Amino acid sequence: MQHVFIIGSNGIPAAYGGFETFVEQLTSHKKSKEIFYHVSCLSDQEEEFEYNGAHCFKIRVPRLGPAKAIYYDVASLQYCCRYIAKNQIQGAIVYMLGCGIGPFIGHYARKLHRLGAQYFVNPDGLEWERGKWKGYIKKYLKYSAKKMVMHADLAVCDSSGIEQYFHNEYPNDSIRTTFIAYGADLQESKYSAQSSEVRSWFEEKNVTEGQYYLAVGRFVPENNFETMLAEFQKSNTKKKFVLITDVRNNEYYDYLKEKTGFLRDGRIKFVGTVYDQDLLKYIRHNAYGYLHGHEVGGTNPSLLEALASTRLNLLLNVNFNREVAENGAVYWTKETGSLSQLIDSLDNWDEEQIDSLMQKAKQRITDYYNWDHIVGLYEKLFGDFQP
Repeated sequence: MQHVFIIGSNGIPAAYGGFETFVEQLTSHKKSKEIFYHVSCLSDQEEEFEYNGAHCFKIRVPRLGPAKAIYYDVASLQYCCRYIAKNQIQGAIVYMLGCGIGPFIGHYARKLHRLGAQYFVNPDGLEWERGKWKGYIKKYLKYSAKKMVMHADLAVCDSSGIEQYFHNEYPNDSIRTTFIAYGADLQESKYSAQSSEVRSWFEEKNVTEGQYYLAVGRFVPENNFETMLAEFQKSNTKKKFVLITDVRNNEYYDYLKEKTGFLRDGRIKFVGTVYDQDLLKYIRHNAYGYLHGHEVGGTNPSLLEALASTRLNLLLNVNFNREVAENGAVYWTKETGSLSQLIDSLDNWDEEQIDSLMQKAKQRITDYYNWDHIVGLYEKLFGDFQP
């Protein structure tokens, strides 16, 4: 039996978030009877339970502000070491999601090796390039990611661009990597147009199916909402721009309100968050187009979900997005007029053009990003890995 400990996510059942969804799908799609998962869960209490056939253990984390994430990851590692030693497990794999504890990882990697275990890491995207981080925090995050990858028996990158970045950045260091993408779900929403949840949301937000462009994601500068808002206002479309994001107490929202004046454009609608995943699927599926401005690396979950369900996908032209969508999307740049002109052009596309692009997008998901395929790659990795 291959024991795999997954730490670094907030745990399962997944409520929201890329890592949490990944762990949910990895455990729920498990096929191999030779793999047993242990999953750490962020909590305010200590408890163990079973979910999706996995052994889940809650780690109680005090309120420590920004240090909370570091405490949680270190405490999870300590739990894994104790569990492996107590149960005399040989050949275990501890898979860390994220790169926040680089200064401490050397000690725990050596400890895991003494216990006969291996340490894997998923470095996620280029976290230190996010606009919200400044000065010494940026330096810490970049240093931490370097240490996490260099001490790992294997770094599992969900983007070939991220994998190449580490080899280019540290060409003289022995870094062992592999590429396994994130996944997406092609299943349609359980809701129909007549569902009360659907009708309530659309009526409350004053939105009509097929008559809106959509964006879903964290409201942060590196997702290029400034360009999207400014360019949408320049476009001539009569459709609305619906943004599903949390802007409560968000300084960036206040900045863009002043900078772009989007409140004066009645087509632009901030509608808050949507945690009902079937409702979110329905909203994606019934958008006229999806606007994606992410540019900080990795295989972005919201992009995959859009490709799986939205007919037209308008992506910022960076290598990470092109790697995922290829010819299943249309692309824009941050140059003035690029996105607004694209929106005006797409408003005049006929059904045949739209359906053609949609089929190419869904084929990308079917061929490379469906969860059964991704989970199969992980199970082969965990089952076959040789240190």
